[in-house]
Amino acid sequence: MKIAIHYYSNDFSDRWIEYCLENNIFYKRIDCYSNDIMTIMQEFDILLWSWNLGRYESLYFAKELIYALEKMGKIVFPSFNTSFLYDNKIGQKYLLEAINAPYIQTYVFYNQGVALKWANETTYPKVFKLSGGAGSINVKLCLNKQEAFKLINKSFGKGFSQSDRLSWFQDKLGKFKEEMNFVSLKNLLKSCIRLFIPTEKEKMLNKDKGYIYFQEFIPNNDYDIRVIVIDKKAFALKRICRENDFRASGSGKIEYSKHSINLDCIQVSFEVTKSINAQCMAFDFVFDENNKPLIVEMSYHFAPYAYDECDGYWTEKLDWVDGHVNPQYMIIESIIKNYNRL
Repeated sequence: MKIAIHYYSNDFSDRWIEYCLENNIFYKRIDCYSNDIMTIMQEFDILLWSWNLGRYESLYFAKELIYALEKMGKIVFPSFNTSFLYDNKIGQKYLLEAINAPYIQTYVFYNQGVALKWANETTYPKVFKLSGGAGSINVKLCLNKQEAFKLINKSFGKGFSQSDRLSWFQDKLGKFKEEMNFVSLKNLLKSCIRLFIPTEKEKMLNKDKGYIYFQEFIPNNDYDIRVIVIDKKAFALKRICRENDFRASGSGKIEYSKHSINLDCIQVSFEVTKSINAQCMAFDFVFDENNKPLIVEMSYHFAPYAYDECDGYWTEKLDWVDGHVNPQYMIIESIIKNYNRL
């Protein structure tokens, strides 16, 4: 068994390499951006590559490369099924509707006139999002039809930058006011610079335009539940909303107690992961007026170290198992298990 690992600092690959060293497993660092990556992969059985939004270049070809490597007979993490809808909220809408998953009602329009007619007749508030993005950037509460018209006209006009620099600054300003420490100050200063100097990613990526995406606003949720499923194990945490804000993602306010988690979220996460044949999937949940969990969105990738304080996991039978959670070890162990079955 030969494992190829594309290395990103402070990401999944750090622990994958650590696991290989601890268990005397052959691995080699490779570069998935190489022109001859298909030739390089001929000598390996497995590829581990935690591609994500941090490297905009991967958004152009990662799914295509994974698909090609699987056709070559390689085991890849993330697999095509696992990563196909990463950073694609529109695609997630169709998939979750297709499998009848409990999902917040979502509206996507590709025609300006149709969108404006809907906006004139619907109720408010609604939640506006771009199809891509993480950490609640490019997520806004639309309070009335005048705001909806403005968003729709912009979407079918000049479009939206995938990096909302003003929202990023406002987010870091809010965190600095709450925390008042060196780290939050450093992040605030970085966001100030970004107000005037766009990142390389922002300069290279096209603007989002030609569609509009809204979700129903589910009131009275001052937190959401994040559940991650890996190899028939699920662990979870509660994310508290930002102050005077409906968004929880990116708040940094986390509760790890298993008693904070609604087990219906765990059950739904297992069912959806199995239905789409994913190796690993993270789900965000809020709750309706009947306390029924609804999926907000999903992603194979997540903050690599945010779950270290989880004190155990649930099995598919919803039995609780005490113990330290290491998501990256869980991933590589499941991949090796799959390889050994072949």
